[in-house]
Amino acid sequence: MADDHSRLTHIDADGKADMVDVGAKADTERTAIAEGTVRMAPETLAAIIAGNAKKGDVIGVARVAGIMAAKKTSDLIPLCHPLALTKVSVDIEPDETLPGLRVRALARLVGKTGVEMEALTAVSVACLTIYDMAKALDKGMVIGDICLVEKVGGKSGHWSREGQT
Repeated sequence: MADDHSRLTHIDADGKADMVDVGAKADTERTAIAEGTVRMAPETLAAIIAGNAKKGDVIGVARVAGIMAAKKTSDLIPLCHPLALTKVSVDIEPDETLPGLRVRALARLVGKTGVEMEALTAVSVACLTIYDMAKALDKGMVIGDICLVEKVGGKSGHWSREGQT
């Protein structure tokens, strides 16, 4: 049998999906940052920035949707633990070089397990909300580039996408 570091943590010895028991782990501060993009026509981006989308404040609503999603991650991802998040932030910035919006989320807690899924869920739902609110203007928008940028804390310590080769 493979050692504990080479096997999937959510699969038991019989190959069944199983929630990891984190009860014996120490509480540590944990932070994760994720990013994603929504590419769109330049005219769509201009309308969103000007506040001219029919459904209202696209960026403001998407920000709140991302925060709410982070808090509900364990309801959406089957083997995620429910977490008492201490901080969630979602920042959405226009980027005319895409053209589109860049979404960045931070999730933080003091606890026994990481918050990568919460940050990724926040970004994903914020991007989906942008699409929903602006689809009347542009059904061709593309959601993409969703990834973990950085995580800090826990047994594995610090990881950064920039540090990868």
